[in-house]
Amino acid sequence: MDEFFRGLWDFAGDNWWLIFPIMAMGGGAAKAWEQSAKRRHERKLETLRVKGELKAAQLAARGVAPAAPKKVEAQESSNQLLARLFAEHDEITAHWLDYELDVAKLIAFPAMSDGRQPLTAAFLRAKKTADALRPASADDKVSKQQITEYLDAVGNYAVAFEVAEKDARRLRDSTFTDAERKKLDRAQKLLKVAVDESATQAERNVAYKRVREELDGLIVLSDEAVTVLEKQVARQIEAPAPPERMPRPPQE
Repeated sequence: MDEFFRGLWDFAGDNWWLIFPIMAMGGGAAKAWEQSAKRRHERKLETLRVKGELKAAQLAARGVAPAAPKKVEAQESSNQLLARLFAEHDEITAHWLDYELDVAKLIAFPAMSDGRQPLTAAFLRAKKTADALRPASADDKVSKQQITEYLDAVGNYAVAFEVAEKDARRLRDSTFTDAERKKLDRAQKLLKVAVDESATQAERNVAYKRVREELDGLIVLSDEAVTVLEKQVARQIEAPAPPERMPRPPQE
């Protein structure tokens, strides 16, 4: 064994110049990995764009009635399409709020509230665009161009949410350290106590306080999520209704 190591050192001493091509190869491998990661991210965004276009086409196919020769009928068709788009828009927003307002879901899938995640950021941009292009009412007089832009925006919004949700469920808490994951696990367990109707009010209050402490610096809760959670924690424990008394039979 000693002879092996001596031979290895002798080889390294005689061939010291090999360290430079080896370092170059290592640097090239790191650069190739970085470029590969960038290409994967670009492919994800391209997939998001293509899926958005397909979704918009599907929405158009479902919503546009056969062309009518009369202007009044065409206006009615546009109003019907807007109503369908509003319903689609509201449904996506409702699904998003399931995560945004449910602290248990935010702990389980923290990427859904993390704007630093590329796909979550893309979803939030798509939401902002769809909200901005949404007409005030389905009865509003809007141009064909406005309807087309809103149709595309809702399609992109739908796909962006789907992609961000899948990514968040894939990631779960993998972006956190072991110590942070333990804090998230404790917060999830404490949360169950905080909203448990069988627990006393004092127990719920203490659990709620500890949940906030465990999440501090890990997950940012929106004001709306805090309000919903505080209402769940503060609700009174309803006492069971007393059993109804059976009427006493008349005495003879």
